[in-house]
Amino acid sequence: MSETSFVRHGPPEPLSPVVLSVPHAGRDYPEALRALLRVPVAALRGLEDRHADAIALAARRDETLFVATRPRAWIDLNRAEHDRDPRLDDGAWTHGAPLSAKIRSGLGLVPRRVGNAGDIWQRRLTADEVQQRIHADHRPWHEAIAAALASARARFGVAVLLDVHSMPPLGPPATAARLVPGDRFGKSAAARFLGRIEGVARAHGVRTAANTPYSGGHILERHGEPRRSVHAIQLEFDRSFYLDSALDQPGPGLETAVRLLRDIIDSVADEALPGAIAAE
Repeated sequence: MSETSFVRHGPPEPLSPVVLSVPHAGRDYPEALRALLRVPVAALRGLEDRHADAIALAARRDETLFVATRPRAWIDLNRAEHDRDPRLDDGAWTHGAPLSAKIRSGLGLVPRRVGNAGDIWQRRLTADEVQQRIHADHRPWHEAIAAALASARARFGVAVLLDVHSMPPLGPPATAARLVPGDRFGKSAAARFLGRIEGVARAHGVRTAANTPYSGGHILERHGEPRRSVHAIQLEFDRSFYLDSALDQPGPGLETAVRLLRDIIDSVADEALPGAIAAE
């Protein structure tokens, strides 16, 4: 297994107030994971934001970008450390509190189920097994993002995290949103940023639906602090927008999605630092 569960792109010090992250596109399935599976590895693609990293990598210029390589099935970077599933994880401790809807559906810190394939694992996971994943993969990811945002804020007075995801189609392309920007209903970012993102999407002829049905998860909750001029926004791209008809490999719409994200980055940077694109 690779010692590094994510790749950082960009110089040591951010050149832009915009920081990018792609937490769910990892396709490095370690042997330690494969040995525990009761489903084919291919079934785990249902948990991936399939090739969402291709959009971010192509759109990025000088921005700092974090791309997770370890898959979501191993550990979900968009869940809190305490989001542990008692039906899977011997270390889960609910303190009597009701389980969240995501944990009940099998999508906790370590996912228990995947789509129609059902339960993922042959056996329960020990507390130590999950804790090792937290220490090796989850904490380093969040510490790296926090450090990059702090550095960007120190340099520019403001920092904005764009957290790139993908979603199943919400309906026919002619009527359904193809991009869902989320800011936890205003809790993780100032409203002006979502306004700029929606304006860019309109200019591209792309329908949006702010916070519906995805408003953002733990990454936004943990890193978005608008009162401290650190903003965090989730971007959910419709997979049929940029993948092929099988929703498996990059398709003819990838270039369009890349141009859309590039313009979003520029617009957000311009909003963060009025009158100039920070990376120029």
